[in-house]
Amino acid sequence: MAQQQSMRDEPGTLREYETIFILRPDTQNDAISQVNQRIRGVIEQAGGKLLKLDNWGKRKLAYEIKKELKGIYLYWQYLGSSGLVQELERNLRMLDSVVRYYTTIVDADIDPNARPSELTDETFAAAATTGPDEEEIATGAAAARGFGDEDEDFDEFDIAAEEEALRKAAQEPTEDKDHKPE
Repeated sequence: MAQQQSMRDEPGTLREYETIFILRPDTQNDAISQVNQRIRGVIEQAGGKLLKLDNWGKRKLAYEIKKELKGIYLYWQYLGSSGLVQELERNLRMLDSVVRYYTTIVDADIDPNARPSELTDETFAAAATTGPDEEEIATGAAAARGFGDEDEDFDEFDIAAEEEALRKAAQEPTEDKDHKPE
């Protein structure tokens, strides 16, 4: 792909973009990894620089999109030329697992050498893993999948002990200065 450059951009600079896209909630981790590899390839092939990638997890959508009530949110922050967004969104349209995407321009005329990338191979691999959503945590399905085992040492509420303490408090006489026994 030939790199398009806007006449408004300073020579040697790129624009900073943020793209958020939503995948179907039943997308497996290996499919998420394939989507991430494809998007990374598009950015690098167009001469862009990937700054940050984050998997926000499975969340409830504000409204139904393509018969889905939940989706897996992925956040991308990158530098690129003006034509990069068109190519990136063209690739997202072709993927069946993508239900929605949105790109915004953050800043223009950015020196690519001045912006360090927060992305490492470990964070790129971790972005393909989606943890449990709120509903799975509430129903206990997350524990069955192996998530949430570290929070098992919480104190449970003892109803019998609470009732006994209330009963004892009710039996003890209270002293009232204004009330005198007859």
